[in-house]
Amino acid sequence: MTTGSWSFSKGLHEVGKGVWAYIQPDGSWGWSNAGLITDGEESLLVDTLFDLKLTDEMLCTMRDAVPSAREIDTLVNTHANGDHTFGNALVADARIITTHVVADRLEEDGGDRLVNIAASLADGSLGKRFITEVFGPFDHAGIVHPPVSETFTGEKWLKVGDKDVHLIDVGPAHTASDMLVHVPKEGVVYTGDILFVGGHPAVWAGPIGNWIAACEMILKWDSEIIVPGHGPVCGKAEVANFRDYLQYFYDEGKKRYDAGMGWREAAFDVAWGPFSEWGEAERVIINMATLWRELSGIAEPVGSPELWELMGRYHYEHKPRMAAAAACPVCDHSH
Repeated sequence: MTTGSWSFSKGLHEVGKGVWAYIQPDGSWGWSNAGLITDGEESLLVDTLFDLKLTDEMLCTMRDAVPSAREIDTLVNTHANGDHTFGNALVADARIITTHVVADRLEEDGGDRLVNIAASLADGSLGKRFITEVFGPFDHAGIVHPPVSETFTGEKWLKVGDKDVHLIDVGPAHTASDMLVHVPKEGVVYTGDILFVGGHPAVWAGPIGNWIAACEMILKWDSEIIVPGHGPVCGKAEVANFRDYLQYFYDEGKKRYDAGMGWREAAFDVAWGPFSEWGEAERVIINMATLWRELSGIAEPVGSPELWELMGRYHYEHKPRMAAAAACPVCDHSH
């Protein structure tokens, strides 16, 4: 599969001079991307992966291909989600930089949280079946985060050799703090989970307006190569399409909010129209709960077990319909 000139294949892809993307198909739950920026003998890693095994495989690939990656000098975490941080222990000697908010979240979180959520779900339930299916390939037991070396608020400029690297916190959006990593000279942007390509995002924090503004910021830059948090390397067209998705979701959700629906009903009611072929549609459960909190100003308590149970129900009830919607009209098979 290709998007533009980029192959959606696993491994290290050079996207600029001394600038790489590490890509993990299929980009769904947990299968995130990372990046590598080098100049001379210096190196900066953008994010780690969802467990130690995957991160070790990535680091070995980088070291084999790029001599300056044998010792990672700096690690930047774009946000606190485990699929971008759970491998941090393998580069614990690096200078680890992130925002103040992300650093606080890393101190509070670890791999045991996901293990505990799975354990809290009833055996045989749709939620248990779903969380086991999506996180089964990963080993989260005992994951801990090494201490962060430096934090910042707003934005920060770094040097990797002679390369300028611009870190910009555009959150809260996907999470409480979300960083873009911009390499202006090479025209490359690492978005973390500010961009998903071909998949529905998870709106853990919001507001949606901040997220749309972050997409608009990327579109204004003179940078044409975009490395998303999930999905293939792409260009600005995919950023614009994702911005349109966010606006569509907000508009459809607000219609239902104004009509007096609850978020649970709205999540199962919304139709995806031009985005019906995107994966992970069950995330609408999280997203509607977050949108209702934004629109009402009331933080309705929604426990993780309930969210996972509802996502499991949505996933298994909607999967046949989503597959049918994506069926090829010529050969009547899904692609």
